[in-house]
Amino acid sequence: MKAIHYINQFFGQVGGEDAADSKPIFHDKPIGCSMMLDKMLPDIEVTDTVVCGDNYITNHTDEALKEIFAYLDGKKFDIFFAGPAFMAGRYGVGCGIVCKAVSERYKVPVVTSMNEENPGVAEYRGACYIFRGGRKATFMKDDLTAMAAFAEKIAKGEELLPAAEEGYFPRGIRSEIPAKNGETAAERVIDMLLKKLRGEPFQTELIIPKTDKIPPAAPVKDLSKCTIALVSSSGVVPSDNPDRIQSASAQKWGKYDIAGRDCLPAGEFKTIHAGFDPEAMCAVPDRGIPLDAMRAYEREGKFAKLYDYYYVTVGTGTTQNYAAKFGREIAAELKEAKVDAVILTAT
Repeated sequence: MKAIHYINQFFGQVGGEDAADSKPIFHDKPIGCSMMLDKMLPDIEVTDTVVCGDNYITNHTDEALKEIFAYLDGKKFDIFFAGPAFMAGRYGVGCGIVCKAVSERYKVPVVTSMNEENPGVAEYRGACYIFRGGRKATFMKDDLTAMAAFAEKIAKGEELLPAAEEGYFPRGIRSEIPAKNGETAAERVIDMLLKKLRGEPFQTELIIPKTDKIPPAAPVKDLSKCTIALVSSSGVVPSDNPDRIQSASAQKWGKYDIAGRDCLPAGEFKTIHAGFDPEAMCAVPDRGIPLDAMRAYEREGKFAKLYDYYYVTVGTGTTQNYAAKFGREIAAELKEAKVDAVILTAT
């Protein structure tokens, strides 16, 4: 069997964030981490590598897919790989975009890997096999190993087990599989009920995902009397980053005094965000924390007062659990300070 592997500009050895807008590049051989994947596949040969910038595939999807299809149309392949994308959001979404398109056009198995916090999982888990991956590139070997082992099963025509047993995210496909011990559904559900009543562990056969339902806040009645605070995931901090907020996968947030300030001067403030090119925001930190605009509105009387502190963290790679924790902690402070409304700025 033959395979083609899609990777981003970083793992394709084109460049980092400076090359995120690069158009698709095609190699008729394994490149970068594709070489590792190829060595893990005794029954499959990785013949080609497709490399594309994270920004280009997500911002120019139609153009990117057109170029990729033009290349793939001339190739014979039996399986398609992408990633692994770890917790890199744009990379994960890019892998999902390409896998979905390839699956629909060429009708071949498509396999990728992402961390459960990657937004690509929620959006594309139904379109391809997405294996549960690590948080960062140090898990490259483990994630590729899982992808390769599954692909080998496909190549050998072996039975593919349910998602929970193989290690990929459920795709929303339910199949009738006779219980190995011959128990009927009625017997199994009674067994689960009795275990639940006895406080014993059990596993449902139909997992209902739990989602937080957060009602929207009531609208502001009179903006002219409001105290408003700025909260952001832009990573704009004092230049020495006094709280040592991480540039990715943040585990903390910061609170900084802006009383008496009309702007955040370059040199005194900067962004530490690792998810985009920081040059423009470091040159004008107010694009991350819009203090200049808020002061102008404050002087015009559009609202009563800008709160004396702003709150900030970094969004890229930050888990939902940490994000929820940050939200609860910051909200508690703002509520105690009698702040009426918050402007959230992201990147």
